[in-house]
Amino acid sequence: MRFVHTADWQLGMTRHFLAGDAQPRYSAARRDAVAGLGPLAAGAGAEFVVVSGDVFEDNQLAPTIVSQSLEAMRAIGIPVYLLPGNHDPLNAASVYTSALFKTECPANVRVLDRPGVHEVRPGLQIVAAPWRSKAPTTDLVADVLDGLPADGVVRVLVAHGGVDALDPDPAKRSLIRLAGVENALARGAIHYVALGDKHSLTEVGGTGRVWYSGSPEVTNYDDVEADPGHVLIVDIDEADPQHPVTVDAPHVGRWRFGTLNRDVNNSRDIADLDMNLDLMPDKDRTVLRLALIGSLTVTDRAALDACLDKYSRLFASLRVWESHSDLAVIPADGEFSDLGIGGFAAAAVEELVTVARAGDDETAGDAQAALALLLRLSDHGEQGRGAA
Repeated sequence: MRFVHTADWQLGMTRHFLAGDAQPRYSAARRDAVAGLGPLAAGAGAEFVVVSGDVFEDNQLAPTIVSQSLEAMRAIGIPVYLLPGNHDPLNAASVYTSALFKTECPANVRVLDRPGVHEVRPGLQIVAAPWRSKAPTTDLVADVLDGLPADGVVRVLVAHGGVDALDPDPAKRSLIRLAGVENALARGAIHYVALGDKHSLTEVGGTGRVWYSGSPEVTNYDDVEADPGHVLIVDIDEADPQHPVTVDAPHVGRWRFGTLNRDVNNSRDIADLDMNLDLMPDKDRTVLRLALIGSLTVTDRAALDACLDKYSRLFASLRVWESHSDLAVIPADGEFSDLGIGGFAAAAVEELVTVARAGDDETAGDAQAALALLLRLSDHGEQGRGAA
């Protein structure tokens, strides 16, 4: 028996750093990842799909998002079991009980809306632990495993949330206790544990039967999500009394959220950064955060700004990670002597240079930015006169 384990679709998610058409394209990619499970499942011979929580970003979504999401699920073509998670719990405002969801929900989509056993077919069951609020006060998994028999039925536990082995916070009462899960696995009451909440592909414990699938499309930078963009194809041997499990993790994500750390101290470093950015593929599906460390002249800082400005138009998002960057701008001697200005303007430039060299406070930063802009405008003017 083979099925697809996925989670954390968070359909309707927005990212504050995506501007222009990048956000609609990202939203479309998340829906495409869902619809793409159809060909993947067909190729693998999968019987059904389980989504281990956070199908939607929130319970309060625009009708268009709900309708388009359900249409993407319809395209999968085989049974799809949805578990409410912390983003979309089964509370009074649940998207799953809305008139729109009920009216447009495809026949192949089923909500795991009650805790406990759900029959898939004779000899195969899903054990569900849905969230009914954003802050459960108990281990929901322990509740559904209590008293579950080891009677030869193949069971897949579908759950959402943190596991104490990875997040040992004794004050967090909703944590899934791994010891209880492994005990249920050892006695044969369940045979695979499909987890959601962690957006990076993660195996839990040493049984080979407890997994976070991660989100099928990246949602955060690489320091938070080490290995996103996967779904799991799970094979449980029903013929073997031990029901051994095999897990495959194909990569399906198309977007990338990355961090680039660079030292920039001169024009050569800026040219090297430019080359690295130029060589990156799929810029329109890449979100890049730059951690830049160095000391630059005003001329070099202007060149850096021009470089970043160019690539910000090509990448889905390109921004400097301010909290992890430290760029000092120190005007070089004679850097502004050939601008061809005099009088009060020259005196103003000299004053800006003095302030820019004075330190790293806000006033110095403003002076550095003004000088960099002056150089860029002067350079554009020279180019225009040359073209004439």
